Amino acid sequence: MTIHYHCADISKDGLLDLAGRHLLVSHAYPRNARQAHETGQTVLLDNGAFSVWRAGREADWVAFYEWCDEWFDCPTTWGIVPDVIDGGADVQDALLLDWPHGHRGAPVWHMDEPIDRLARLTDEWPRVCIGSTGAYAVVGDDRWHHRMTDAFNTLSKRGRLPWLHGLRMQSVSALYPFGSVDSADIARNQNRPQNTIPRMAERWDRVQPRIGWQCLPLQQELV
Repeated sequence: MTIHYHCADISKDGLLDLAGRHLLVSHAYPRNARQAHETGQTVLLDNGAFSVWRAGREADWVAFYEWCDEWFDCPTTWGIVPDVIDGGADVQDALLLDWPHGHRGAPVWHMDEPIDRLARLTDEWPRVCIGSTGAYAVVGDDRWHHRMTDAFNTLSKRGRLPWLHGLRMQSVSALYPFGSVDSADIARNQNRPQNTIPRMAERWDRVQPRIGWQCLPLQQELV
């Protein structure tokens, strides 16, 4: 079963339509954190690294640590350990050492980093997030699928698959046995005439992959 985390950066009335579902609140847009915890089933605290990267700003990780501490009284709330988009494996590992909340967080493996790092993280953490970066920034294109297949093949050969969280990967959640995924689809597209928040959430939450993973052959990677 894959858990779908829906971005909570919507109106308060709209958020009521997501009551009882799994919600994501970003440190970049924290206004609905309280309501998400009062009405959601579980909450994922996003570190806002993607928003920081797109804006060209420097992250305030101490503020993020303190914000997480405020909400970790809720036992089903967890957070994404700080990461730097395109920062490289050494930078990411250094940030793990500064994280003060132990396994209430999940580190991020970026798809342009060595798969060996992903394997190491899954040995050390109960959850690991996967982010689409570098040559694999476009979720769902051929290069992306090749890399993701390689990652799942590698992990499945090591034993039972760990809990992997796909960042912005709800659109491919039927294809890979993630433990959880997230998406801003509802927040971005709720106002289209054909959409309603309950219908969108119901449609996404019904999408589930096959149980387990069968290793797939890899085509030669695109140049």
